[in-house]
Amino acid sequence: MSSVRSKPIALLIADDDADDRVLAKDALMESRLANPLYFVEDGEELLDFLNQRGVYTEQDAPRPGLILLDLNMPRKDGREALQEIKSNPELRRIPIVVLTTSDAEEDILRTYDLGVNSFIVKPITFDGLVQVMKTIGVYWFEMVALPINQATKDQVAKD
Repeated sequence: MSSVRSKPIALLIADDDADDRVLAKDALMESRLANPLYFVEDGEELLDFLNQRGVYTEQDAPRPGLILLDLNMPRKDGREALQEIKSNPELRRIPIVVLTTSDAEEDILRTYDLGVNSFIVKPITFDGLVQVMKTIGVYWFEMVALPINQATKDQVAKD
C-alpha cells in the first residue's frame, strides 16, 4: 500500500484533566514526536472536533491520524465517544488508543468490543509516559500504514 501525504499526521488527545494534558504534551516533546497535536476535554468536544462543527472548522480541526482517548471524562465519556466514532462510516477508520488510569478488565473488554485499536494504562511516572509516547510515535507514525481520509486525498490531488 503506497500513499503520499502532503502533511504530517495529526494526533488528537481527548483528556479532561489539565495536568494530564500538560504531561502528555511534555512527554511528546521529550520523545521528539513532532506531529501536529490537538487537545479536547471531553467526548462531546471530541465529536465536535471530528465532525468539524461548533467552534471547529476544517482549518483548525484537521482529521487526526490517531486519537489518544481517556475513558473517564465529563459530558460524554470515552466509551460513549468511542462507540459513536466506530459506528460512523466517516470516522471509524481513525485508529484509537485508549490511554487511561483504569485497568479494569471490564473497560478493556468493552473498549475492544467497541473497536479500540489498543488499550494502555497511563504510567504513574513521567519517564514511563515519555516511553509510552515514544513507543506510540514509532509504532503509529513510522511503522503502521494508516488510511488517508477522503479530505486528505482531495487535498493531495489539488497540490
